[in-house]
Amino acid sequence: MMSENGALPLRGKVLTVDTMNANVKKVDYAVRGPIVQRAVQIEKELKEGVKKPFEEVIKANIGDAHAMGQRPITFFRQVMALCTYPQLLDDNKFPEDAKNRARRILQSCGGNSIGAYTTSQGIDCVRHDVANYIQRRDGGIPSDPDNIYLTTGASDGIVTILKLLTAGEGRTRTGVMISIPQYPLYSASIAELGAVQINYYLNEEKCWSLDISELQRSLQAAREHCDPRVLCIINPGNPTGQVQSRQCIEDVIRFAVKENLFLMADEVYQDNVYAEGCEFHSFKKVLFEMGPEYSSKVELASFHSTSKCYMGECGFRGGYMEVINMDPEVKAQLTKLVSVRLCPPAPGQALMDLVVNSPQPGEPSYQTFIKERTDVLSALAEKAKLTEEILNTVPGISCNPVQGAMYSFPRITLPERAINEAKAKGQAPDMFYCMKLLEETGICLVPGSGFGQREGTYHFRMTILPPTDKLKIMLNKLKEFHQKFTQQYS
Repeated sequence: MMSENGALPLRGKVLTVDTMNANVKKVDYAVRGPIVQRAVQIEKELKEGVKKPFEEVIKANIGDAHAMGQRPITFFRQVMALCTYPQLLDDNKFPEDAKNRARRILQSCGGNSIGAYTTSQGIDCVRHDVANYIQRRDGGIPSDPDNIYLTTGASDGIVTILKLLTAGEGRTRTGVMISIPQYPLYSASIAELGAVQINYYLNEEKCWSLDISELQRSLQAAREHCDPRVLCIINPGNPTGQVQSRQCIEDVIRFAVKENLFLMADEVYQDNVYAEGCEFHSFKKVLFEMGPEYSSKVELASFHSTSKCYMGECGFRGGYMEVINMDPEVKAQLTKLVSVRLCPPAPGQALMDLVVNSPQPGEPSYQTFIKERTDVLSALAEKAKLTEEILNTVPGISCNPVQGAMYSFPRITLPERAINEAKAKGQAPDMFYCMKLLEETGICLVPGSGFGQREGTYHFRMTILPPTDKLKIMLNKLKEFHQKFTQQYS
């Protein structure tokens, strides 16, 4: 209604913090949280000529390989260039195997263009290649292309499966079991969807191993207030870098059968295994090798991505998930759900195809590809060892072996005065530590409180991705800072 003078009455905003979706306000994503926002501000200040006790910010907060200087794999970028600009197919600078891959991908796209929408489940030939890759990886255990869904990175697939699983209210709400420490995608998605987070703690004293007795404890406690339906596993681990033994995976599968849980296996670091005696075992392979008693029962979704391993192609947002033993009616609903977003990015799908269908012996690109892949993985193995060795020379820092993935998650001992000062500022003690580290050295890490940790313990997550020379500088700066910090607050 008009007011007496003819003006429209003042109204408040339709969308305010009080009227918005309450679940969104519960979302927390430490990997790009306050520390990173401050790091971005500091970078701007450095560009504007503000004097700091350092010349650059080293962002060791996120597993972004190319941003940290890792070189792209030549073959992947050649094929992507050909797919994006097909006129280059006439250029003799490109090897024939790269051209053949590009032609095959383009022929599967509408109008032979990577700019066209694809089918919602993903390009047909790519899904076939993914299925063939899984079958080779798992020693011949069959994989059905119809069970493959291409995704916008692994994250998209994980969130989609959690959407299908979330139901109920009050004590019937879906409970999702996640490891602590965990990758914050899980806690953020659980909060957004209104599910219940069920924490099970990894054993830091045993190299972040998973104990079935701890799974049982957390499950029993959760049944008092929700309906636990999902068990999430990250192997190799993020942020903790552990690699699960085959025995552990078998035990987890038996537990899932006994307790009637849906299994989600986040396996995006499957090529990142460094420690002697450690080996990657896919959940699907172990499940089927355990026989029909298990392989016919366990509902499993497993995830992979182009963002990690030796590829590091985070920005392309390529990924896939494979679903096993999913109810056909639910699978139809899954296909409907992914259709709402039309399709994952076609370039990400094309890149995923190259990961699962890389150059083979006898092809022109094979030697270069193998050398580049080996060099990246060897350098990561060296940096994993270097990180553990240097951090363990610092009194007050203890670092488990980085068996796999791309991170270390060291435990730090903080003086009581520092803990009290942090609490007075309303900060978690390891957030206080990491913020001080950033301001004084330019090193950007993520506090352990952003991933979850046992009460009274403090950690940080640090990626091992910087080039070796820069990593050494960073670790030595960190060592100096920790000694100074400890002295200051003792």
